[in-house]
Amino acid sequence: MLTRTRSDVVRRLLDNARFEVLPTARVEEAVVTHLAPGRTVTVTASPSQGLEATLALTERLAALGYDVVPHLAARMIAGRSELAEISDRLLGSGVTTVFVPGGDADPVGPYAGALDLLDDLASIGNPFAEVGITGYPESHPTIHDDVTVQTMWDKRRHATQIVSNLTFDPRVLGSWVRRVRARGVTTPILVGLPGPVDRTKLLTMATKIGVGESTKFLAKNRGVFGRIAVPGGYDPMRLLTRAAGVLGDDRMHVRGLHLFTFNQVAETEAWRREQLARWER
Repeated sequence: MLTRTRSDVVRRLLDNARFEVLPTARVEEAVVTHLAPGRTVTVTASPSQGLEATLALTERLAALGYDVVPHLAARMIAGRSELAEISDRLLGSGVTTVFVPGGDADPVGPYAGALDLLDDLASIGNPFAEVGITGYPESHPTIHDDVTVQTMWDKRRHATQIVSNLTFDPRVLGSWVRRVRARGVTTPILVGLPGPVDRTKLLTMATKIGVGESTKFLAKNRGVFGRIAVPGGYDPMRLLTRAAGVLGDDRMHVRGLHLFTFNQVAETEAWRREQLARWER
């Protein structure tokens, strides 16, 4: 029997969840059909489709009343002039939050990683109220742990939120949150959590994001397909409830969830609502 405290933690996290989508042709319809205006939707940056797809979808969803967070992948932006143009464009659409990953593409300009872009964003008078950066509970396949730790420390002066990358182990997640706080980083955290995903749709989505990107995705997230898609291999609620002790500790400053939908918006929102109803009993 779970304690009331754990129940409160789970409900709070589910209430404060945002939805990550990829800018494909049909995802706008899925968002409008299944998510109420006012919900937060983050739009990834796809090298195969270009940053314009991210910005255009962001503008359309913002016009429909969603709180939209575009991913400004540093390596996809040519330099300070383009960054300023993008910032002005997003401000004109009412966007107040951006998420800045390094990105998987080869750099098209001077930004080798997120910190380079964040420095330039600050130099042009960062107009965004919230700026998110990536955190890595699991080891990155191509970047040493010491480097990911140092870069997060370096980026903390620019960031107002940290979004954790995929992990399927509640112990790893809890340990990472504690380590971040032990290093003196107080930036609020959004826990990255894959929702329930249908295997066939997941494989379809992998092909849609491009062969090269799919390979990089799989390299970065070893075991993703096995852990998410195999029956019984992954349960989002099992991860949440087992990590609730750490996630519910006010000293850890865990603000909410970042739900990786893999564009299965309907299924992810139905699951979120079902779990909220369950935990409100």
